[in-house]
Order: sequence, then structure tokens, then C-alpha cells
Amino acid sequence: MISKWMFPRLAGLLGTLACAIAASAMPVVSAAADWPTRPVRIIVPAGGGGGTADPISRVLADELTKRLGQPFVVENRGGANGNIGATAAAKSAPDGQTVLFSWAGTLATNISLYSHLPFHPQKDFDPVILIGAVPNVLVVNNALGVDTLDKFIALAKKEPGKLNYGSTGNGSSMHLAGELFKKRTGTFMVHIPYNAAGKATADLLANYTQLMFHLVTGAAPYVKSGQMKALAVLADKRSSVLPNVPTMAELGLKGVESETWFAMLFPKGTPHEAAAKLNATMNDILKDPAVREKLIGMGMEPLGGTPERLAAHLDAEIHKWAEVVKFSGAKIQ
Repeated sequence: MISKWMFPRLAGLLGTLACAIAASAMPVVSAAADWPTRPVRIIVPAGGGGGTADPISRVLADELTKRLGQPFVVENRGGANGNIGATAAAKSAPDGQTVLFSWAGTLATNISLYSHLPFHPQKDFDPVILIGAVPNVLVVNNALGVDTLDKFIALAKKEPGKLNYGSTGNGSSMHLAGELFKKRTGTFMVHIPYNAAGKATADLLANYTQLMFHLVTGAAPYVKSGQMKALAVLADKRSSVLPNVPTMAELGLKGVESETWFAMLFPKGTPHEAAAKLNATMNDILKDPAVREKLIGMGMEPLGGTPERLAAHLDAEIHKWAEVVKFSGAKIQ
């Protein structure tokens, strides 16, 4: 039985406990609202010093550092088509100190391509923002003697299996863009996987292969110098890098869009305040004329928008490329 004299003391203890609980909760809310309060790492699931993803991520990291007052540090974690870096990000603490900067292949294709994927692009991440996209472009060796999409399709149908197209490997955007094209046009061409874009491009120029569904960034210098012919861009609008090259849709072939899009995501459960602040800051960055000019010069069309836009885009892309992977028969254990 509690005596009357104990009530004031018990009330005091309960009050002290309530204050302690409230005080312990306050720093969490404050930390999320004031994010970032310490350096943030941006995991890029690719090697440094080349390609498309690394230089774009570094431009954005510099801009985030300027605007948010804390260092945003790019951490390259390449390997396994981006799976190593994405897995590391997925297993990171959801405290706002780790951001995944990734792209279509790792986020939308690998889930169908790999028998055992160590992360789930939707269940293990919170979407933040769709950053931009670099489209694929159909390019052919000059010796092939075709200069229009119609002529190319007619040749591919006339000689099934005689045309070879190179890519940066099974499941890459260059590979699956070719499979999507084959599925849509009813053509058959032989896929030749390489482990690097440079080697695949060199063999196209040497006519060991006859075509590629290259990224516009990699193909543009050779197209502009006349070393290869660009027939059509696989996007819903023309690329600012190759503005004179029509899209597939313009030429009457719809449903053949393929691009490497880039996005930022947080590990699942990251405070909403951090995601909202990163989204708002990134949208401001993507609207900055100087930044846009720099990114467009790298071949990327800046996008932006809400986390919901990225979530819907990711869902649509997962379903789209699952069908293409199934058609191709590609599978990685």
C-alpha cells in the first residue's frame, strides 16, 4: 500500500522520468531537422576516374557541399554490376549519413538479371530524387553502308544473325537496349559482350562488330568526327549532345526507349526530414543554369522532381526490363 506521504515523491519521480524521456527524444528530432550535421558519404557503385556516373556524382557532391555546409564525399564501391556498392549502402545505418547514387542497371535491371540479389531496390531504400538520364543511341560502322533506320532494319531482317553488336557486358544498358530493339523489330543480331566500353567501341570502329547501342556520351565524339554513323536515339526526345540525330519514335518506331538514368536514395528508414532537405536542395541544384550546362555537357538531361516521381519511375522500369531480360534469356548466378 502506498502511503499518503509517498504521493508527492512518486509524482516528482514520474515528472523527472517524463522530462528525461522528452529530453532524450529532442536531439533526434533536432538532428534530423538540422541535417547534415557531419560529413555525408555518397556511395557510387562504380570505379572512380572514368565512365559517366563518377564525374556526374562529383559535380553534385561539390554542389551539395557548397549549399549544405558539410562535406559530401564520393566513395567508389565498384563491382558486380553495381551490386557491391548498392549492398553496402542498403546495409548502412539509416541516419542520413549515407546516400546511394546509382542508376538504371543496378536499380531496375539487376533484380531480374541476378538469381540472388543481396539487396532489394524498393524494400531496402527510400527514394529521394530522379537526377537525370543519358540515352542510348544506335550507331553503326561506316562500312555497313546504311544511313537510315529503315535501311538498317531491312538489312538486319534480310541477314538474320550476321550482324554483331557489342556492349559493356550481359545485362548492361547497351546489351538490353539491343534486346529491346530486337524484340520490337523482330530482328536477330548477335550480342558480343565486352568488359569495357572502350574495347567495344574500338572493335566497332575496326568493323569486328557492326553496331552498338552506345550511350550518347561515348558515341558523340566518333559520330561528330565521322568515324561512325548515328541512326537514332532511344529516347522520347532528341539528345542535346547529338541534336541532329532523330529519335526512334520520330522515325516511326515507338516503344524503344532506353537510357541510363541516375538517382539518389537513402537506406530504408532514414528520417523524412533528411530526405526532404536533400530532395529540395538537389532540385535547386538541377535548376541552376551553370550546373545544368555542365551536366548537359556530360550528356545527361537533368530531371529532378519528387521522391514519388522516382518511386513510380523505378517501379515502371523494373517491370519493363524484367520482360526484356526474360526475352533475352540472360541470367547471372
